[in-house]
Amino acid sequence: MRLALFEPDIPQNAGAMIRLGACLGVGIDIIEPCGFLLDDRRLRRAGMDYLDLAEMRRHPSWQSFRSTLPGRLVLLTTTGKTRYTDFAFDSSDTLLVGRESGGVPADVHQAADARLVVPMRPDVRSLNVALAAAIVLAEALRQTGSLPA
Repeated sequence: MRLALFEPDIPQNAGAMIRLGACLGVGIDIIEPCGFLLDDRRLRRAGMDYLDLAEMRRHPSWQSFRSTLPGRLVLLTTTGKTRYTDFAFDSSDTLLVGRESGGVPADVHQAADARLVVPMRPDVRSLNVALAAAIVLAEALRQTGSLPA
């Protein structure tokens, strides 16, 4: 299981997701370009000393990332039709989150094998991308028996 960040543009969220991956033993894929430098102090602050514990891969482009994808690509999106709790995860899945400012473009959306949504109240727009990643990743790891002991 892996967590992929598509062209992240808020370093604090990226740092939180890298820390999430380090704590749960999940590899992180950063699909560039990023909206910040990967040595940004805000990224380091959010990730704290966990950044060095994370298994992280940087990809210079969407095409570069796609060529290394080991299993299914599972997009977390507010426009998904399948609730994440109704989806059967596999240990080779890569969970993909989009840019905080705009999600993912149509071609990336279409490339996904599944598009999942975290159910929310109808009068709200969206969750923070790092929170959505944590919610869905925890369920995916639970389903596949991959939560740390």
